[in-house]
Amino acid sequence: MVVTGYLKDRTLYLKLSGEMDEYSSREARARCDKLIDDNVNAKKIIINLSEVAFMDSTGIGFLIGRYKKAARLNVPLYVQQPNFAADKILNLSGIYSLIPKAE
Repeated sequence: MVVTGYLKDRTLYLKLSGEMDEYSSREARARCDKLIDDNVNAKKIIINLSEVAFMDSTGIGFLIGRYKKAARLNVPLYVQQPNFAADKILNLSGIYSLIPKAE
């Protein structure tokens, strides 16, 4: 899992690439948390999932963890461009009630 991030107009953009499973989520979690910690002045966080080829239930836990971290900072979190399979998992899990899709 590759995680890249940048801050633009006080929005922190995090892009995930690769497979989100139990093995890869540890590194992705650490990298995302560091980017969030380094950009505490962000007003919004968007996690782009367009290059996530596979996501299992670990991905849901990953997103909920980032949601909780952002909530402690009073920063809204959004997901962007999940592929069809990831979107189906996220929709069935009800995660969109906590973390809406960014347009």
